[in-house]
Amino acid sequence: MKMKKVLGLTLAAALALSLAACGGNNNPPANNNPSSAGGTSSGTNTPDPAPTTGGELITVGVINNDPNESGYRTANDAAMRATFTEANGYKATFYNNNDAAQQIATAQQMVQDEVDFLLLSPASTTGWDTVLKDAQAAGTQVILFDRMLEADESMYAAAVVSDMPAEGKTAVDWLAAQGLSEYNIIHIQGHMGSDAQLGRTGALDEKVAAEANWNYVAQQTADWDEATARTIVQSVIDSKKPFNVIYAENNGMARGAVAALDAAGITHGKDGDVIVMGFDSDKWAFEAVLEGSWNYMGLCNPLQADTVDGIIKDLMAGKAPAQKIIYTPEQGFDCDTLTQADVDTYGT
Repeated sequence: MKMKKVLGLTLAAALALSLAACGGNNNPPANNNPSSAGGTSSGTNTPDPAPTTGGELITVGVINNDPNESGYRTANDAAMRATFTEANGYKATFYNNNDAAQQIATAQQMVQDEVDFLLLSPASTTGWDTVLKDAQAAGTQVILFDRMLEADESMYAAAVVSDMPAEGKTAVDWLAAQGLSEYNIIHIQGHMGSDAQLGRTGALDEKVAAEANWNYVAQQTADWDEATARTIVQSVIDSKKPFNVIYAENNGMARGAVAALDAAGITHGKDGDVIVMGFDSDKWAFEAVLEGSWNYMGLCNPLQADTVDGIIKDLMAGKAPAQKIIYTPEQGFDCDTLTQADVDTYGT
């Protein structure tokens, strides 16, 4: 619904309010069933059912990464699908794919289909210039969520994202505070070129370059995959190269790394020989830190859908976002200070 449709939406909203004042509530229940809520991780476009009630729905196209990528992504995708429903005033089309080229092609089609809002969690920070320009020309407003991309701020309405460079710096600062005489690091990277990978890698690269006693034993991408991370660590173990830190850029890869350590009888965690670090919000990973099996987890908050919803509703009412970029609240947790209350509060 472009801005020329706002008057119709306003009138429909007024009618709905008048009916509600009479005690009626005919809104259908929210549909949280993924099978009818939109696309799947295979990259399928599946729109929500056509409107069955009066009033014009806001059309949104949601470009996200594969929900099987991690527990974080599963929670993020579920929150988006639970929010952008017909019951909440939307007609949504969802597309999930970790391939940037496929994301870009699908976003281009959504712009051609004249969605009112294009919601992007880009797999890569680059390559989006044409989509953004075409969206602006078509009157489609772009909102980034989860991840940033390289573009002038004038090309999108708002961004609700994690501060990935800050996540990396917080983690590296914590690691430096451990006061090891030598840091021999297995660095397991995420999807190369993604905002999360660039931010979490950047701070560590800077520290390794600056400090003579910080060394990479291995630095490889596992592309967020647990099994690949296990293979990387097993390869280092087989090489007999000494290491005492595993810095994995998501929890799934950290879990794969730990599986390789366990198979080799190498101790890890609070009283172990190897420091284990992960990122995201998985409750099981919080529990691994709480029990001392892992040393550190950087919280990456996946619950951004409500904030995006509020921004859209404000924009439809003619109100600009108070901030162009909104960072979700995050912090680092370690095995010495994490509490059960933290696990219950932040784990997803």
